Amino acid sequence: MKASSGSISPQLREWILATARAGHGVPEVLKLLKDAGYPPAQCRSAVAEVLKIPLSSINATAPSGRRTRVPSAPRVIVDGREVRVSAGTEAPIVRVLDGLLDTGECAGLIDAARPRLARAMTVADDGKHQVDERRTSAGMFFKLGETPLVRAIEQRLARLLDLPVEHGEGLQVLHYLPGQEYEPHYDWFDPTQPGFAAVTAKGGQRIASVVMYLNTPEEGGSTGFPNVGLTVTALAGSAVYFAYEGGDTSSLHAGLPVVRGEKWIATKWLRERSLR
Repeated sequence: MKASSGSISPQLREWILATARAGHGVPEVLKLLKDAGYPPAQCRSAVAEVLKIPLSSINATAPSGRRTRVPSAPRVIVDGREVRVSAGTEAPIVRVLDGLLDTGECAGLIDAARPRLARAMTVADDGKHQVDERRTSAGMFFKLGETPLVRAIEQRLARLLDLPVEHGEGLQVLHYLPGQEYEPHYDWFDPTQPGFAAVTAKGGQRIASVVMYLNTPEEGGSTGFPNVGLTVTALAGSAVYFAYEGGDTSSLHAGLPVVRGEKWIATKWLRERSLR
């Protein structure tokens, strides 16, 4: 890989994508490009274009921590379990994971969560939880390692994504009834908001999400990525993993409305640094 001027070569584009998929964050990619002889401005422009991240966000990027390893098709073996990587995109990085949970694990999470459900909240700019009219489901949070089942799932994700358990927020279980949804949104914290420093003071920025489907709705309830025209069907035991940087607009996603039946999901948000 050599420095050059002008448009992004196919080789450079593929290198940036492959390096990001391998778990390197934007600061690491920029450093590697700079070490290879690329001018800093060209590095930032190339990374912004290839990874679909606003240049203004990259120009404001602070030194970051770890990133997840991206599961590779066609399958990954974790805890003796075959997790099939059945579909994916590269911008944003998305992978559909079949067989991540078994039937008993899905039922166990639902049974443990059901008595503790309340109106689902979102994280405000100051780091506190708030009611958001875009999110109409009911939900609850488990503490890290709260039960043997939660602990087993957290450790499975840690091994699958090569990221310590302590980098994950508490597992959240959500319940959607017909008509309920979560309108298009980003999981990363907006670095332009005044509360960004407070919400990222412990754990830093969110870097990836895993949405695990605990049942199969009769109709609707898929996860949609409107900016790339991708819809992931909610199937019991499967999951959708997606990684992003702060300011990555391609990662816009939504919990589409349930039409018939109900939907149960468990969501894990991952941070660049330990939350402990």
